Amino acid sequence: MRLKVPISIARGGRPAAACEITPEGVMAAATPAVGQAPVYAAEPIPADSLRPGLLESNVANHAAISSAIRSAMNQVQPRVKSLTVVVPDSCVRVFLLDFDTLSSRQDEALPVLRFRLRKSVPFDVEHAGISYQVLSEGSSRLETQWKVLAAIMPGPVLAEYEAVVRMAGFEPGVLMPASLAALAAIDSQEAVLVANLSAQALSTSIVAGNDILLYRTVELPLGALAVQAEVQRAIAVAAAFFEDRLQMRPNRLLYSGLMSAKDFAEMLDDPELTVSEVVTRPETGIASALRNQSVAGVTGVLTGTN
Repeated sequence: MRLKVPISIARGGRPAAACEITPEGVMAAATPAVGQAPVYAAEPIPADSLRPGLLESNVANHAAISSAIRSAMNQVQPRVKSLTVVVPDSCVRVFLLDFDTLSSRQDEALPVLRFRLRKSVPFDVEHAGISYQVLSEGSSRLETQWKVLAAIMPGPVLAEYEAVVRMAGFEPGVLMPASLAALAAIDSQEAVLVANLSAQALSTSIVAGNDILLYRTVELPLGALAVQAEVQRAIAVAAAFFEDRLQMRPNRLLYSGLMSAKDFAEMLDDPELTVSEVVTRPETGIASALRNQSVAGVTGVLTGTN
């Protein structure tokens, strides 16, 4: 899966260093040299320093978050100052859109996307960060149809995440939501069900090769039992869509998120689904406070970088 959907992008493409900012802390990763595997580090942040969402300020403690970014990134010794920044799903909205036609020029396509999304998000579209990727283009004798993956983020929220990265002494070259970042780590031509869990939201996807058949994010309620019920419901909906679209039930689920795959499987309680990690968690290089944090996001955005 080679996703290229950033919210903002610096000249030269995706950087060879990344950090993921979550309410629990910062995960950092960088490739020491071309062709080498990433190295990882993590730093916790104080509770309530980050409150992901669409409609209000996300960053409550700029100093603490920027300090954690600086510390984690210095541990992995990036070769570049520009970072890919992975942000929580709760502060981004992602859509799969169909168009009869779409200009290949970005300056002509973006206004069309903004117009299409105006009634789909509860914030100002004109000043939002937005990017897209054409997943497929098909044509017949009667019509041409484009399938587009679009990500949109409120302008003020985007500015907050960029600001804490710059305060840490780095440049936010690319921003990507956590679930899309994790999908970029998947290299499989077979259709697969994918889930990404945070404390605030669950995102489910179905990917097949370079295509995305489903992308859905649900905000989670308060309380452990309510969260478990919502997770089970969301996975059941995604599995039903998988079966309807592909004429077979999924038998495995690729997982990334706050808890381990084993714990997520116990929460899911579905014997027909085998749950495994999108990316195996490293045994070293991660602070104990973030031991359960997935590295799928920062690994995915480093895929294919130099």
